[in-house]
Amino acid sequence: MMKNLRLPGLLLIALFLYTAVSAQTKQKRDLLTFEQFEEKLKAAGKNAQILDARLPEEYVQNHLEGAVSFNIANKADFEKESAKLDKNKPVFIYSIGNGRSGVLAKDLKNAGFQDVTEIPGGLSKWIGLGRPVISTVGKGLSKDEYTASLKSDKLVLVDFGSRYCPGCKKLAPTIDSLKTEQAGILKVINIEAYENKNLVKELGVVGLPTLVLYKNNEVIWKKTGSASKAEIEKILAGQTL
Repeated sequence: MMKNLRLPGLLLIALFLYTAVSAQTKQKRDLLTFEQFEEKLKAAGKNAQILDARLPEEYVQNHLEGAVSFNIANKADFEKESAKLDKNKPVFIYSIGNGRSGVLAKDLKNAGFQDVTEIPGGLSKWIGLGRPVISTVGKGLSKDEYTASLKSDKLVLVDFGSRYCPGCKKLAPTIDSLKTEQAGILKVINIEAYENKNLVKELGVVGLPTLVLYKNNEVIWKKTGSASKAEIEKILAGQTL
């Protein structure tokens, strides 16, 4: 009897896992490659409706040419602003990565927009690959200035991030903790990516946050995305043995 009861339960679990994996896979398939995105944007020409899903202050600092600020906080404003768009023309959306842009893309599709495309990798990849933006911030550190800052008899951990990036904010306490606890062996440098556009382009930083660990001015470890304190500590320990 128990075996008969367990079977439906196991089938339900299997179905749930399959559905979750299928949904995740479908979501990933929806994003074009960067090259495909550029081709589609170019083909759209003047019909392209480019939306910046970040905060207005982020938009002012750096944005794609022709983009409009489209950070909508409530349903009424969304309906008002989306009514200004043409549902028959293609829409291109970006945020730092694909967080806020993904939310906006879903909202627009639910509102009846048929052709909605996100920049794969978001503005961080766009800038990291050297694509142009309209900017009100300076060029930031030069490559020589950056290289000079790496000179140290300690390990040097560089944290490329943004004060607007959710993943960067989540990682910040870990980096601050390591900076204090590993002060004897570690120097930490924080780089605000969008205030150093030329530098992130030269270094190939195409996602935020990105951590780069140097030893004697040589890169010995690099990771884009989340990293646990234990993971970073393990890397540091391996370099001080």
